[in-house]
Amino acid sequence: MTKAAELAKMGEVLTNSQIGGRRNIIINGAMQVAQRGTSFNYTTTDAYSLDRFRIDVTGGDNSAGAFTLTQAAVTDLPGFTKAMKFDVTTADTSIAAGEALNLSYRIEGQDLQQLKKGTSEAEKFTISFYVKGTAKTYALEILDIDNNRMNHQTFGVTTSWNRVVLTFDGDTTGALDNNNERSLDLNFWFHAGSTYAGGTMATGWGTSSGTNANRAAGIGSLYSSTDNELFITGLQMEVGSVATPFEHRSFGEELALCQRYFYRWKTDGEAYSNLCIGGCISTSVARGVSQLPQIMRSNASVSSSGTFRIVSMGSGNVRTGITISINRGHTLQPYMDFSSSGGSNLTAGQTAEMGANNDNDSIIDFNAEL
Repeated sequence: MTKAAELAKMGEVLTNSQIGGRRNIIINGAMQVAQRGTSFNYTTTDAYSLDRFRIDVTGGDNSAGAFTLTQAAVTDLPGFTKAMKFDVTTADTSIAAGEALNLSYRIEGQDLQQLKKGTSEAEKFTISFYVKGTAKTYALEILDIDNNRMNHQTFGVTTSWNRVVLTFDGDTTGALDNNNERSLDLNFWFHAGSTYAGGTMATGWGTSSGTNANRAAGIGSLYSSTDNELFITGLQMEVGSVATPFEHRSFGEELALCQRYFYRWKTDGEAYSNLCIGGCISTSVARGVSQLPQIMRSNASVSSSGTFRIVSMGSGNVRTGITISINRGHTLQPYMDFSSSGGSNLTAGQTAEMGANNDNDSIIDFNAEL
């Protein structure tokens, strides 16, 4: 978009009173926050990558493609410093019917009530993003989880950065639940077999039942060559039919919004960093309250990697071989259990420290993703 065209659209937006306040529904649209890491290898595993963005790999066979996903530095798109980069490492030229590769962003129903979906006043909404890479055609699917409905549009990628703008009509059928559960997905289709691409691209709102073959019809395949790559950043979703300039938020704001869904506690090089202080409840178990940086979307699940310990502060005894679990859930202050299988016995009733055991790379993940 030229500067003159962008200014013209800004005038239209101001006239229609669309701009102002918090416009972008998407969190981490500038790809700045990467708590889980900055580089990932994908073959057949579904997983979150950069914060709030999920990779879904469906079906496939022994010839299915593989790629790396990285948080790449951006130097050729003014205003942006990070992008998500897909780089194919294993090509797939024999596509099985059930194969699919999606980049997915999931949204809570309570964050979408301004769309007025399912009413006679349903609002149009506009999704915009910047892409570059190997020239291909891909698709963006809007998937209504609550009402089993969907809408699609295709978009093109070129070797230079281009802002894609896609406006979707309001849907007068099917209100979105007003809660903190998954209601709407944005699915970017980058690869698909005939199960998903064997029909005609579905346009406009319609039921998603029995229409899989229309979901990705006509798209290219990211996997078709190891020369293929794709960059994406600046994802924005807003009410209205005009794409306003990307709403930049500070890194601190984006991090706090992301930590409502996922928080990674890590030692950051401090080999004996403590997650929490608590008490010994037996000779091998200690329990304490962990203070999270944000109130999470829901009670989190917990997973960990690394080496941990319990220190009974009265006796100085140390227990090792730790299993970490949540004894009682809380969206801000979960009760944590550290259960041990080795070391000196603890003394029930004594205060305990619970954390890393001479390990600079220990992590504990709290996950409340949709």
